[in-house]
Amino acid sequence: MKINKRYEHLIFTFLMAFGMSGLISLIMLLVNNGFQAWFPLWLRSWLLAFIVAFPLAYFLPRGIRKLMSRIEFTSK
Repeated sequence: MKINKRYEHLIFTFLMAFGMSGLISLIMLLVNNGFQAWFPLWLRSWLLAFIVAFPLAYFLPRGIRKLMSRIEFTSK
């Protein structure tokens, strides 16, 4: 599959948000509710988590990089 290089950041962010929101929502659901009827609950919680995770994963790094450029780090 060939995709234009300019979409690399967007696709990477999408896949990371997709995977992380799915795993985190599944783990939290199982911790809080156990294995009883987990799949429909997980799909709902994952969808909500992904709706929040994708825009945050896309826009938040820009602000964090800007903040990090203002911080001075030393080796000691």
